[in-house]
Amino acid sequence: MKVFKFGGASVSNIERISRLPEILRSYPAEKLLVVISAMGKTTNALEKVVEAYYKGRQEEAFLLFRQVKETHLTMAKYLLVKNYLAAESRIRDFLTEIEWLLHDRPLREFDYYYDQVVCVGELLSTAIVSAYLNEMGIENKWVDVRDIIRTDDNFRDASIDWEHTQARVSSVIGPLFETADLVITQGFIGSTDENESTTLGREGSDYTAAVFANMLDAESQTIWKDVEGVMNADPKEFPDARLISELNYDEVIEMAYYGAQVIHPKTIKPLQNKGIPLYVKCFLDRSLPGTVIHNKSIKGLPPIIVLKMNQVLVKLHSRDFSFVGETHTAALYQLLASLKIKPNLIQSGAVTLQVCLDDKPDKIEKMALEAATIFNVQIEKGLTLLTIRHYLEETLQRLTTGKQVVLRQQSPETVQVLMK
Repeated sequence: MKVFKFGGASVSNIERISRLPEILRSYPAEKLLVVISAMGKTTNALEKVVEAYYKGRQEEAFLLFRQVKETHLTMAKYLLVKNYLAAESRIRDFLTEIEWLLHDRPLREFDYYYDQVVCVGELLSTAIVSAYLNEMGIENKWVDVRDIIRTDDNFRDASIDWEHTQARVSSVIGPLFETADLVITQGFIGSTDENESTTLGREGSDYTAAVFANMLDAESQTIWKDVEGVMNADPKEFPDARLISELNYDEVIEMAYYGAQVIHPKTIKPLQNKGIPLYVKCFLDRSLPGTVIHNKSIKGLPPIIVLKMNQVLVKLHSRDFSFVGETHTAALYQLLASLKIKPNLIQSGAVTLQVCLDDKPDKIEKMALEAATIFNVQIEKGLTLLTIRHYLEETLQRLTTGKQVVLRQQSPETVQVLMK
């Protein structure tokens, strides 16, 4: 048993979807559970639908959703012949659910509607891919993952009910493999015990695949991407980025924590618990070796570079010039938790706390207003956070030359510089 995950880039157009049969046929006589993300930039497009709807711009929301609808129906028409009508019926059922929702006025919080709308991206992509594979002679079973993965109602960042989900995997997914070698399902989404759709956090399809790998006692998990494996930097920003052929679980978690867009940070724990190796391979050229991630010690890693743009520095100064101690620090962390804000860097001084955050204006404003009851607050925007793991001084100098350093924090392994 192997678990595969194909990201949005691997199913973003007809040419890329047509590569899937070749990849899957190269694993004959294997039991495969395949998790597939929404196509291309579908999630971004659906986010715009939710934003327009929640702000009362209903006509705009319908127009944006119609574009998503037509894109997927057109994709199905190009890919399918004998399976088109059945696939179209399934696709239209998913679309109709969202159209009914968009006719109503929002009465609940934004995150609830986000999950109900955005989840359709994965359902549409898997319906099309499943039908296409069947048409190409690769028989498979399609499963709505919302019938399997049970979560709480913390919309947009739901937590999985492991006991219930394991029971569903054993009673539903396991028996499917008695008559099929390939099961297709969705990543990123689940549902509550009231059948309300939830999402597991942005880019959560990696995590979904890891949950299935754990619960099915898989031999391995493979993430298929449009790069040759895990790189030491984003090749779009750093043309000289190089492949890292081998990593361990700890290093990948560190990379994800600092913002590297490689693996969803929750992915590692379910794999580590059962010693399941994770492979990152290129779907554009499956002959490339890719990266293997496991529990062994790794030495001699190159500098690993992560850039986070659009950062905000929130400077908090004690009002009476008293030392910033446990009470102030606890108040800050409680505030961040209540607003569901993840700090990218925190630095404390005698009378100050400085917090680097992603620039999300609504959350920054709420935080500043609440923090102002305890601190004097200043905000600086338009910053970039550079993180280098296993840094060399020459690499740091090269990347900060000509920049104004606003904040610097370092340990023997990692240096972080906030700059403009």
